[in-house]
Amino acid sequence: MKRLRDAGLRPTRQRLAIACLLLDGRHRHVSADGLSREIRDAGMHMAGGTVYNTLNQFTEAGLLRRVTVHNEHSVFDTNTEHHHHFYDAETDQLIDIPADKVLLATLPGAPEGHEIASVDVMIHITAKDN
Repeated sequence: MKRLRDAGLRPTRQRLAIACLLLDGRHRHVSADGLSREIRDAGMHMAGGTVYNTLNQFTEAGLLRRVTVHNEHSVFDTNTEHHHHFYDAETDQLIDIPADKVLLATLPGAPEGHEIASVDVMIHITAKDN
């Protein structure tokens, strides 16, 4: 409850339920659909729109980080520290890569009137054929 208040969010019943599932110190990646299933499996009821809106509110408050995997597919990352990801499309799984394990020698200059805010690396992986 304190963490929600400190982030400027009123601790509603729905926010508390989602915070209990996501903000327990484990680093993981969840989609809105996956979290909705997890909520149902825990015997709770929450509209899908409420789950999605709450995930966005947590992201805006800095409690989660949105990772765009491709096109419109995003997941929410409980690890808000700067880091990168491997993405396995076959399993639709993200795997964290510590930020210091990716070294970029150079970056292009940002277009005129812009500045680089951050760099996120997504390395797509596939299972080896054995």
